[in-house]
Amino acid sequence: MTNSPNAQPESLHIVCPHCDAVNRVPTAKLASEPVCGKCQKLLFTGQPTDLSSARFLKHIDRSDIPVLVDFWAPWCGPCRTMAPFYAQAAQRLEPHFRVVKVDTEQAQDLAARYAIRSIPTLALFKGGREVARQPGAMDAQNIVAWATQNNR
Repeated sequence: MTNSPNAQPESLHIVCPHCDAVNRVPTAKLASEPVCGKCQKLLFTGQPTDLSSARFLKHIDRSDIPVLVDFWAPWCGPCRTMAPFYAQAAQRLEPHFRVVKVDTEQAQDLAARYAIRSIPTLALFKGGREVARQPGAMDAQNIVAWATQNNR
């Protein structure tokens, strides 16, 4: 590994979307459908992962890749409209992002902790910290562009 500040690390910690085990994945193998060492399921499914409050912090804190979060609610019309676009964006963003959804009705503690005032709201987390936020529904192309732009 080089000492350049922009050098990719040799491996990344990836939290399994199925069993929440933290896996070390060689960076070079990130795009080759890595599987979890614990449950043997794919680490990237091309679909957003639904996270409860109990699972959320582990994914945010332990993942070495950025985590894109859709804070939504089942009764929200714009949230339901954006859902298929968010799923399309997940297919394009993984494995360089973990794409997750948090139901603010089920995880009211997270909605309060992160001061979610409107839904849908997208938030991007890196290294356990929120680095960007965007309220309002977007299509897949704009979700991908927003996440990519804010990951710099």
